[in-house]
Amino acid sequence: MFIDTAKIFIKGGDGGKGIVAFQREKYVPFGGPSGGDGGDGGSVVMLCDRGLRTLVDFRYRTQFKAGRGMHGQGDNKSGKSGDDVVVRVPPGTIIKDAETGDILWELMGDGERVVAAKGGKSGRGNARFATSTNQAPRYSESGKPGEERWIHLELKALADAGLVGLPNAGKSTLLSRVSAARPKIADYPFTTLEPNLGVVDLGEGKSFVLVDIPGLIEGAHAGKGLGHEFLRHVERTRVLIHLVDASGFEGRDPVEDYRTLRSELALYDPALAERPFIVAANKIDLPESRANFERLRSAVAEGVEVFAVSAVTGEGIRELMRAVSRKIDASELNTNLVIRNNST
Repeated sequence: MFIDTAKIFIKGGDGGKGIVAFQREKYVPFGGPSGGDGGDGGSVVMLCDRGLRTLVDFRYRTQFKAGRGMHGQGDNKSGKSGDDVVVRVPPGTIIKDAETGDILWELMGDGERVVAAKGGKSGRGNARFATSTNQAPRYSESGKPGEERWIHLELKALADAGLVGLPNAGKSTLLSRVSAARPKIADYPFTTLEPNLGVVDLGEGKSFVLVDIPGLIEGAHAGKGLGHEFLRHVERTRVLIHLVDASGFEGRDPVEDYRTLRSELALYDPALAERPFIVAANKIDLPESRANFERLRSAVAEGVEVFAVSAVTGEGIRELMRAVSRKIDASELNTNLVIRNNST
């Protein structure tokens, strides 16, 4: 299951309090102050771990609290600091303030980390307050409380290339043919409700990650159908494959389907319409697809590559994947894309 959102509570440990104590040694009836400081509270650290792919673990644990600092002791002994808590998340995780919705951090690369909830500072013992005029202070400080907050985690599928198309265009079938991924496949709309990732191996050390993104429909930019659930994941791909059903299944027009794809991407975010893309006319093995392919190729802007393919028979698939690989290599788009503040 691809779990791409989670809400969790995090709290840094409270700082330990300093204490009031005095030296009590034989033959030293008026020993000086010896109250030690408390220990600092531990922090909650968010760590990017490339070994993770989903946020599924947060379905079972939603609270993360760091260790509190121990109180100070006599003899000028400081309390032990609290242990940090490390929360591991997959690459591509956006961390938002759950109350305001503001983006706090993005964790993209393996090993990146941020302190999301700082531990509280320790309190000082009375030995810290001794002066020439106050040689026996009888007060100390309490530790400060650690930071705490509810945060919202959002994961966008990270991939080199993304398959976009209307429902039943054949995206899942294509992904299963070119990679080891085995997405759910059936002949009805919205079979794919969650992104599926697969690695396309072209041999000779060439490979890329391809994501099959849930199908969109007209009005997706406004949240219709799977709407923003679809478009959220498109933002993280470097190259798009516009997969169009060339067969005209159930009276659909491949040219209109292509125009709907282009329109919905542009309406959601104009930058998506500028993303490098290739057009693939699928189901070319069906008799009616050949004529539709010529119409589609004429409708696509000059300079855009258009391939006739069949995810079922494999026709044209290898040529398509090699073209996608070349497009990825040529793309200068950084995967650290600017995330729209209003994405949901």
